Amino acid sequence: MKGIILAGGAGSRLYPLTLVASKQLQPVYDKPMVYYPLTTLIESGIREFCLISTPHDLPRFKQLLGDGSAWGLTIEYREQPKPAGIAQAFLIAESFIGSDAVTLILGDNIFYGGDTFQRAFADFKSGATIFGYHVNDPERYGVVEFDAAGKAVSIEEKPKSPKSNYAVPGLYIFDNEVVAISKALKPSARGELEITAVNVEYLRRGTLRVHRLNRGFAWLDAGTSSSLHDASAYVQTIEKRAGIKIGCPEESAFRQGFVSLAQLDELVGKIPNCEYRDYLAAVVAEAKRLK
Repeated sequence: MKGIILAGGAGSRLYPLTLVASKQLQPVYDKPMVYYPLTTLIESGIREFCLISTPHDLPRFKQLLGDGSAWGLTIEYREQPKPAGIAQAFLIAESFIGSDAVTLILGDNIFYGGDTFQRAFADFKSGATIFGYHVNDPERYGVVEFDAAGKAVSIEEKPKSPKSNYAVPGLYIFDNEVVAISKALKPSARGELEITAVNVEYLRRGTLRVHRLNRGFAWLDAGTSSSLHDASAYVQTIEKRAGIKIGCPEESAFRQGFVSLAQLDELVGKIPNCEYRDYLAAVVAEAKRLK
């Protein structure tokens, strides 16, 4: 399965921070925002990535992530000259996707807790898999409605009168049909190819699965100044209390077997003296002790 990280957009809600750097390059506590969605997909077993961003911001992402080989990944880059909806990503990345299934994650979505994603990826065979997360303000999101048996029966984009409190977070898993479905979409009233329209088509075909995320799961959308601050505070709290790092691609690549202990040790040696290096050095030391 291939993985797309959509890290485009104007970032207007984070102005003036985005005059300095793209939204997805802003710090969330001790790491660039894009580290978090990247790590989420690594933990789900994805090794081949396509990062989509603006022509202006792509060089900075390339400088940060490189070709991914240091983490046992491959990372390609594609331009989105003008934001025209999430589903546009499947058209931009069509040649990258090829004949494979694909997952798309939004670059400003941060997830933590449980193994729901990993199980969903492992169980995926065809159709589409999305997720439902209980929120207080569903009118801001795509909203999924369930029947009494817990089966999804409708999905609406930013409804004025939501039929449930379950929002669809920015992580989607699709079979290869998503490319043809996206090509057939017509722009919405706001001129975008809506991801909700893609999900609705899979629902119409009877091939959409929706996993409800449990109460112990955290979904943070770091797209505004206040939510960016909240996300940083949350990550700091978890990391301090648990003594682990959230959104650490080096560690996740090692845990997945994408890099060896010797390769991780070499990676750590190239990081300047800082708390991030200290943490990874402790991971290496623990792994050597347990060998």
